[in-house]
Amino acid sequence: MKQKRALIIRHVPHEGIAGFRAPIEDAGYQVDRIDVEDPAFSSLDLCEPDLLIMMGGPMGVYEQDRYPWITCQLRRLARRLEADRPTLGVCFGAQMIAHALGAEVYAGPHKEVGFHAVTVHREVNDNPVRFVEDQPILHWHGDTFTLPDNVELLASSHVYKHQAFRRGKSVLALQFHAEMGLDPRFDAWIEQWPESVQEAGGTEEMLRAAHAKHGASAVAAGQNMIAHWLEGLNTVSNVRRSTPVRSSSFHPHLAAGISAPNPNLTLTA
Repeated sequence: MKQKRALIIRHVPHEGIAGFRAPIEDAGYQVDRIDVEDPAFSSLDLCEPDLLIMMGGPMGVYEQDRYPWITCQLRRLARRLEADRPTLGVCFGAQMIAHALGAEVYAGPHKEVGFHAVTVHREVNDNPVRFVEDQPILHWHGDTFTLPDNVELLASSHVYKHQAFRRGKSVLALQFHAEMGLDPRFDAWIEQWPESVQEAGGTEEMLRAAHAKHGASAVAAGQNMIAHWLEGLNTVSNVRRSTPVRSSSFHPHLAAGISAPNPNLTLTA
């Protein structure tokens, strides 16, 4: 049997998959990665991987003039979502999913930086975010989004209502960073954006103390969440293999700017 392939899109070098790697590999995926600055990125077929994972970044979805790759990525992401291919977005990645589904992404009135729990919406059946309930997890963002149509809101926080949503079983968007807590790149975040910590009303010392106290348990809870979500993809994937996507399900505007995959491309995790 051909091994399933997961592709990570990394928007900046210090925001990687971190603690989510273990449950994804345990679910049988070969994990590859590509950076948006890689020349091969613009021609990559984002519909091809069995699982697409989009991580965070300091840019805003609305900064397409400053970061032209955002427009290109959104077009190809929309095509993937139209095909209902398994997709996970974290922070900026979640905002990209929201925008591709028709929502507005915008700069919020507050920075949300630090460790605190989210409120899990228990009325949602088989809510995967329940695995992080009552667990302080890392938040680091200032942008937020309106809720797209035809999705389920999974969690909220006292700062921003839209913390996680899913569309069916295949698409999961997480505003928070349940992958972070043990990864040394956390130091780079503090060094890169000390002003964000201050704007959120905290200090570097407070944030480091919270990281030391909650980091390990936050990652463990996040891994359980992702493992459960991936289990739910198995049935969906089996159905999809026997039901080819019809070309009529794609809209012409979604295909704009999409190139054929490069058969000679080799990606490394």
